[in-house]
Amino acid sequence: MSDTPPTAETYLSDSALAALDAHWRAANYLSVGQIYLLDNALLTEPLRPEHIKPRLLGHWGTSPGLNLVHTHLGRVVCDRDLEAICVWGPGHGGPAVLASSWLDGSYSETYPDVGRDAHGMTRFFRQFSFPGGVPSHVAPETPGSIHEGGELGYSLAHAYGAALDNPGLLVACVIGDGEAETGPLAASWHSNKFLDPVHDGAVLPILHLNGYKIANPTVLSRLPRPELDALLRGYGHEPLYVEGVEPLAVHRAMAAAMDDALDRIADIQRAAREGGVTERPRWPVIVLRTPKGWTGPSEVDGLPVEGTWRSHQVPVSDVRENPDHLRVLEQWMRSYRPQDLFDSQGRPRAEVLTYVPGGPRRLGANPHANGGLLTRDLPLPELDRYAVSVEQPGATLHEPTRVLGDLLEQVMRDTAVRRDFRVVGPDETASNRLQAVFDATGKAWQAQTLTTDEHLSGHGRVMEILSEHVCQGWLEGYLLTGRHGLFSCYEAFVHIVDSMVNQHIKWLKVARTLPWRRPVPSLNYLLTSHVWRQDHNGFSHQDPGFVDHVLNKSPQVVRVYLPPDANTLLSVADHALRSRDYVNVIVAGKQPCFDWLSMDQARVHCARGAGVWEWAGTEDGSREPDVVLAAAGDVPTQEVLAAASLLRQYLPELAVRVVNVVDMTRLLPREEHPHGMTDAEFDALFTRDKPVIFAYHGYPWLVHRLAYRRAVHPFLHVRGYKEMGTTTTPFDMVVRNDLDRFRLVMDVLDRTPGLAVRTASLRQRMEDARTRHHAWIREHGTDLPEVAEWSWPRQDG
Repeated sequence: MSDTPPTAETYLSDSALAALDAHWRAANYLSVGQIYLLDNALLTEPLRPEHIKPRLLGHWGTSPGLNLVHTHLGRVVCDRDLEAICVWGPGHGGPAVLASSWLDGSYSETYPDVGRDAHGMTRFFRQFSFPGGVPSHVAPETPGSIHEGGELGYSLAHAYGAALDNPGLLVACVIGDGEAETGPLAASWHSNKFLDPVHDGAVLPILHLNGYKIANPTVLSRLPRPELDALLRGYGHEPLYVEGVEPLAVHRAMAAAMDDALDRIADIQRAAREGGVTERPRWPVIVLRTPKGWTGPSEVDGLPVEGTWRSHQVPVSDVRENPDHLRVLEQWMRSYRPQDLFDSQGRPRAEVLTYVPGGPRRLGANPHANGGLLTRDLPLPELDRYAVSVEQPGATLHEPTRVLGDLLEQVMRDTAVRRDFRVVGPDETASNRLQAVFDATGKAWQAQTLTTDEHLSGHGRVMEILSEHVCQGWLEGYLLTGRHGLFSCYEAFVHIVDSMVNQHIKWLKVARTLPWRRPVPSLNYLLTSHVWRQDHNGFSHQDPGFVDHVLNKSPQVVRVYLPPDANTLLSVADHALRSRDYVNVIVAGKQPCFDWLSMDQARVHCARGAGVWEWAGTEDGSREPDVVLAAAGDVPTQEVLAAASLLRQYLPELAVRVVNVVDMTRLLPREEHPHGMTDAEFDALFTRDKPVIFAYHGYPWLVHRLAYRRAVHPFLHVRGYKEMGTTTTPFDMVVRNDLDRFRLVMDVLDRTPGLAVRTASLRQRMEDARTRHHAWIREHGTDLPEVAEWSWPRQDG
């Protein structure tokens, strides 16, 4: 099969060609109008300065290419009755995607005050990148979009995520050549090794080479054809090339390439679904090379614009102030012959709409791009089936994530037919103790398989690739199209997706304000292999700061949970998997951990988010406690309880309250977060003026920041991770960071009024224990027996 699709003049009929060109010109006209015009939308009179926006914002350069793709997708959707969506990678291609959604009517259906007529066109132009209007990039406000056009690099991973378990869906993905230079996008090309042609839909990447970024050429546009071809073939694709400057010739070539690509996709899917072919297919990719700012001004003030970086944003500036520039703009807009495209009432003429699909087949109205419309509740089993038995606190140990893995296995089984749940992670599902899921499904894999491989499956629903970016992108695309999932990751390396979660949180925050956007399943992180038990991998693997990053974001969207044991992890995970429109961060250990709460107790405790563990303290209720020991996180909880047991042993008369925090947002004021506590609630839990020794999983200053307005804050002392890490023993990690039980006891002695002087010998005993620890681990390489063999003392009666 030829690499160059046919471009003969007979490929399209003259009427089809004219209709495609009319739609494309109309979209181009609307794109320019959004950037420039306040009024006179149909150019029924000569342009005057007052018709022009005072601030010219937007991006023209990529718009003609995006409009071309939208136009031709409309044709193939109509001709083939396809169900399709498109992910628009070029960051600020908003004018183009908005233009086509206005043309197909989906915009006016979504926003009835912006009609598909002259008045509506004027409103449509005015609102673009204007106060109180819509952003200049593809965003939640854009009908048909599942992709935030802010930071670049995520489009292709989103497209594959949307296609997973959607066997009837075509996901086109326009990749800008600037975006193609990013690391996430480069890794995303390998997603075709995970796409199952039987159960998944198809992704059609369209690499748009228009030559320039903001001020520089793009790498891929300057590669010689053989080198670019070798690159794309090396990624496992069959490239189809469309290039040119003359619009009608490009239309014919694009139509031919689209038909060729879709024929190949249909052949691949038919061979897999009907013929049982299991060999990994080579999916098509279209390489579209057109000038940047195509059909715009060829030059302005004697400088070349079309086909250069100068067309990237606003090709003609100072239009209000410069009469020559005003003339250039008017000539440019009239070159599209708007009178042939819109009738006197501003409605698109019939020819323009020839290849606009109807109803939900329109790209701006497909329900897959508003995934909450398609979401079904996840079938979650009863937690009691998986709960660990807890007859006494701290008497038994379990690996919390392994317990959760058993529940996730059942979820995988219960979604085997409906296929709307996936687990993603960077090569760590088994490492994170979730390997029970492999009893229900394999790891998605379409590449070569060896006899030594385990759990690989062409139809698997666990997704592993050693790129956190790609994992995140897959899951975002999957969730935004209405399905459910979990991202399991080492705590230290989830930071790799800091920017991606930023964009997703922003998307969810805006989407929650749009009544037509239906709630989608939450993005759920399970962060394990965490800071306190990366003693074997060392300093490079020790960083708990993702929680800080997330808690800076929109309180309507973010939630952070630190379950202290297996049953609380089950309860938190059940809540997160049922939720909608949140980003839930769950931090839980995979190493053996004490079981503190029964399942019923765990449910109640997690519902509260923070509470007193009466069985662990020594207050009798007749007076306020002398000191509060608080913990958030599994290892901090163990150290707090070990400290409480030491205080019970050596200072039984001291009234100690033990508080455990599962939901970190409970520490915020109610005014700042819906889960936050009122001052009265906070004071009742932590007191107003008693010393609070708080052992926290992450960086200590986060707790101070969350609680800085509380009355007890002057008496709050937080211990946590302070960048003291290495390869060492588990207990030495907490000692190095002053989070250990002995240090916590010393803090109580130092900060509780009246104790310091009369407990000097006890303080010395605690110091000596730390000294013995240092000597012991250097001689034996293991923790002190009194630490390694510790358990919560049984309290009969």
